Amino acid sequence: MNFNSVTFLIFLPIVLLLYWVLPSKFRWIMLLIASYLFYMSWNAWLIFLILFTTLVSYFSGLFMEKYGERKNIKKTLLVLTLVCCLGTLFFFKYFTFAVNLTIDFFNLFNAGLPQFTFSLLLPVGISFYTFQTLSYVIDVYRGRIKAEKHLGYYALFVVYFPQLVAGPIERPDNLLPQLKAERTFNMDDFCTGLRIMVVGFFKKVVIADGVACYVNAVYNNLETANGVTAILATVLFAIQIYCDFSGYTDIAIGTARTMGIKLRDNFNEPYLAVSIKDFWRRWHISLTSWFTDYVYIPLGGNRCKIWRWAMNVMIVFLLSGLWHGAALTFVVWGAIHGIYQIIGKLKGIALNKLATKYSFKLPEDNVALTFFRRTVTFALVCFAWIFFRGNTLADCGTIITKIFTDWSQTRAALSAMGLNMMGVIRIALSCFVLALLAKIIHYEPSSDNNTATSTRRKATYLFFLAAITVAWIALAVSGEESSFIYFQF
Repeated sequence: MNFNSVTFLIFLPIVLLLYWVLPSKFRWIMLLIASYLFYMSWNAWLIFLILFTTLVSYFSGLFMEKYGERKNIKKTLLVLTLVCCLGTLFFFKYFTFAVNLTIDFFNLFNAGLPQFTFSLLLPVGISFYTFQTLSYVIDVYRGRIKAEKHLGYYALFVVYFPQLVAGPIERPDNLLPQLKAERTFNMDDFCTGLRIMVVGFFKKVVIADGVACYVNAVYNNLETANGVTAILATVLFAIQIYCDFSGYTDIAIGTARTMGIKLRDNFNEPYLAVSIKDFWRRWHISLTSWFTDYVYIPLGGNRCKIWRWAMNVMIVFLLSGLWHGAALTFVVWGAIHGIYQIIGKLKGIALNKLATKYSFKLPEDNVALTFFRRTVTFALVCFAWIFFRGNTLADCGTIITKIFTDWSQTRAALSAMGLNMMGVIRIALSCFVLALLAKIIHYEPSSDNNTATSTRRKATYLFFLAAITVAWIALAVSGEESSFIYFQF
């Protein structure tokens, strides 16, 4: 059930009505049932995987707390949970990829082994809910949180439908207490949630889906592309993936907010970053913090020699790339960002040494320097996006080759891409409207009187209706809803 589907437009109002009509003590039951139905709408059999992960991590947490003084038992339970949860993730997401990679390796020595063609159905959102359950188990192991005794609330923490299939990846100390809290209907929270959802719907339906056709026309038909259209398609993909993923996040955060639940932020204007390090503070924040807390810091973080730090960074980004998909393109994408980070660190060290040696001050940030740094960072991020979007490594190589060598037949390439002047105007206008809509999220009237409050609520209702109208029109035109990009992860 996609957020941008007719089914969800019927499902959500029913859930919200039941949520606020039912007594507090029964709401978790309704939400748990609704969340399971939401997940089963893709494939009913997949529910057994998420139940398996839920039960393993739940009982592991309980026994860790029970045998808290016996470190050997706690470690055994942790390892068992990691094997079960990560093993399930590996089998369904990476097994075929790993086997074929091994076959390719042996074929380098003329082994003549055939490719492994067995394919498994990839459970929607398995990477997200696996990491969420692991964060719970590891935090219990470390003693940061107490084990949740109530199986129902814990199961709801794992399967809570707004953020189930594409995040943000929640931590137990943030989401669990909110799911258990008694709350009364708050119109301000409800209106804020609707306003956030409006922006999310607009990002996905109008912008992301609007530019997808131009991106696909190039990346799926490289023979008709040239350097100009390759650059345009890559920049448009940067817009597409941001609006697609942050659009989902906005709808998820907005949906939860209408229930009075505050999910963590996942994006903070990432394309305004002044460095790659800054970019990863702003992009997919919940995943970045997960890898930082559970992989990077345990490896030693930056509390070690520079070569070890560089190795830690590469491990994290290679794992991050692999987390996104079972393909070498994603691994290379992660490696590129790891290399970016290492070069940035070494550059900073070198500049500081030169400044100390020759007694000069490094230039302070100003408008021109900030603009330059943002432009360079965006260009580097877009270059890496080639490997994220490319269908194969060979296709990525073709794109890069065309960017640097093939600038002929631009008019024919643009015609094949389908991007005309009206298309450019529509994209630019959509981005401008998005900037205005983003202000709605933070809109608050200057006065607290009843008139100002009424105006705010009316504006929310109007924008919410506009978002629903846009979704219905888009579905009517296309005939079907388009899936969110991160659903495949």
